[in-house]
Amino acid sequence: MKSFSGLEVFCDHVIRKLGAPDEVTEDQLAEEFRTVYLKGLPLNLGTLKAVAASCGIKLNGLEKMPDNMRGYHEMFDDSRHIYFRKGDVLSGTENTILHEIREMMETLFAEVNPNYMPLRTRARHIAANKFASAVLLPEEDFRSKVYETGLDIIALSRMYSKSCSQVLLRMGEVLQGRLFFYAALYEVGPGDKDWKVNYRTVCYNDEDLEANFHDYDGFFPKKGISVIPGSLVDMAINKKKAHLVRRITVLEDETEEGLIAIARPLMDPKSCAIKVALVVLLAQDGHILGQQIERAKPVMVERFHQHL
Repeated sequence: MKSFSGLEVFCDHVIRKLGAPDEVTEDQLAEEFRTVYLKGLPLNLGTLKAVAASCGIKLNGLEKMPDNMRGYHEMFDDSRHIYFRKGDVLSGTENTILHEIREMMETLFAEVNPNYMPLRTRARHIAANKFASAVLLPEEDFRSKVYETGLDIIALSRMYSKSCSQVLLRMGEVLQGRLFFYAALYEVGPGDKDWKVNYRTVCYNDEDLEANFHDYDGFFPKKGISVIPGSLVDMAINKKKAHLVRRITVLEDETEEGLIAIARPLMDPKSCAIKVALVVLLAQDGHILGQQIERAKPVMVERFHQHL
């Protein structure tokens, strides 16, 4: 059996099996990574530490980390090192290890294949985020659970022990092209008083172009937009309970079927809302939310017009 000790051996294997790195998706790369290194083992921190060791990588927890960083890597004494924030939440440490391994791969791909042009800093960071999510939340299994839970971001976060933000963004990746939906995560930032969109995703149905909603004059809030008084999210925050609007219309035409939306707060032990997950679908697809509605038992709002 081939030995995969050393990350460069894995990178060479990927190129030989899957082709040039720029033609390999992060999901394909993650699937090969799981096949080679996990081999049915439980995906937890202990396993990832063993995988890092088998790749010739030393892990180091730091009490202090540079601002706005959860981790980084470097070559030191002819060894690869990954540094992560000591005391970080478990899912954050797992994500950091995989993120840094993927960034290392980008350099190694160029060493193994001199014709390959490695990704620049921002693109490398985005690819590393996608790779980490694809390893931790395998595409087919995760997509199945997304439907089973009724697109319930909070339930999926608990099920996989992952952050709501990672779950939301991964949902956007595994549902892209299959279904129209908009999802956003509202939070109050450090030192801020206002609830704002911190993460968002939009997916479209590629097989039925008419089964999509086109954004009328910024209908869907973008990142950084504050909660609007009287909105569905505002109701969920103030009442500390999930709210669902059965029909959202944007035209004056009464025959318009419109949209359906649910806003569900995540409560802390003191019964304070700390996040609100918003999911919006075409009204005709409202049945997909069934399991989330049954679980959250939202307050029902009959209709909104031209707003969320």
